Amino acid sequence: MANRKITRTSGGLQAVLKNNTMIVILVGVMLLFEVLIRITGHGSLFAPANITNIIRQNAYVAILATGMLCCILTGGNIDLSVGSVVALVGALAGVFIVNWGWPVWLAIIACLLIGTMIGAFHGFFIAFVHIPPFITTLAGMLLWRGVATIVLDGRPIAPFPEKYLKLFESFLPNPSKAVTEKFGEILLFDEFVDKYTLMITLIVSLICVLLFIILEIISRRNKIKKNYTVSSTGSFIAKLVFLSIVIMILGQFLARDRGIPVVLILLGVIIAAYSYFTQNTVPGRYLYAIGGNAKAAKLSGVNTDNVMFFAYTNMGFIAAVAALVTIARLNSAQPTAGQNYEMDAIGSCFIGGASAYGGTGTVTGAVVGAVFMGVLNNGMSILGIDMNWQRAVKGLVLLAAVIFDVVSKKKKTAK
Repeated sequence: MANRKITRTSGGLQAVLKNNTMIVILVGVMLLFEVLIRITGHGSLFAPANITNIIRQNAYVAILATGMLCCILTGGNIDLSVGSVVALVGALAGVFIVNWGWPVWLAIIACLLIGTMIGAFHGFFIAFVHIPPFITTLAGMLLWRGVATIVLDGRPIAPFPEKYLKLFESFLPNPSKAVTEKFGEILLFDEFVDKYTLMITLIVSLICVLLFIILEIISRRNKIKKNYTVSSTGSFIAKLVFLSIVIMILGQFLARDRGIPVVLILLGVIIAAYSYFTQNTVPGRYLYAIGGNAKAAKLSGVNTDNVMFFAYTNMGFIAAVAALVTIARLNSAQPTAGQNYEMDAIGSCFIGGASAYGGTGTVTGAVVGAVFMGVLNNGMSILGIDMNWQRAVKGLVLLAAVIFDVVSKKKKTAK
């Protein structure tokens, strides 16, 4: 290990595009939708308010995708119960906060603990009883959906108090009182832009760019010290420039609307935490080891049962977080909430580059996949495409992503 030489891959724009293929495809799809939407006279995909809506409407998918990725890394395993867990935790949150009048902070802690316990319930049977994850979570999908319906008695609970909604549905910085009174609760800023919101949002975007660059430089230096493979200097700089521009463009869109959604900050914290965990910690690398070769990992001293237990316990926790975000966006707890959420999360991971066999994938890739699916949904909805055709298109995209993964693996094996 100590004698291994540092390998630098070929640099330039071509390498950047190759290493960020999904982002390039995402940008291309967005531009295509923008052209189609403008031609048909349906407005613009890049309207600031629409960009904000894409973030708010798809935050739950990105959150669930981070947890689902941990399950998929262990060998292509999935969790089919997350949509039902979202419904149940949301139902309990409605009971705790609206019906019983619990303090918001206490209800949130209780919901997170319940979600984690549900995940541990699944993890126990998967890791220690060795029931296949598909069967265990399929049973969980039916079980928790039924319990959620029982808790709600088939009826939604609404509305939630303003104090709770502000935790997930507010914006930073808060618009001035004069602007709020002028434009009401939904601020589109078509004729007027709050200069304070514009300035603060752009400053925060610039700070995010600087932090991103600093962290990337530190990460690169650490990899070089450990003799890991790194990209060339030119490729590295091109990557920093490209992604910094993406961050600033997103920042200016948000600045022209209502500012930074609080849910985006929550999402950023989750992405950063799980990216660090999976890439820079021993337990995180165990997920990849099991997905790469479970038997070899076990012979190397990895407690594969504990790792599997963690993956599914963590999935329950992440599902609880997604539930809290979902009920805030809907401002109600509903027995039908969370339907097909598991499919969105699984699809996001595979579209974002996770392997169907496990051992390959990144948190940022899964989030990019979630954004991709959100853009597909939003763009097709603006164009007025029938919901059935929307499902068909998403199915084809998912199939194409998995086919690409399988073909790529076969080519590598042939070499």
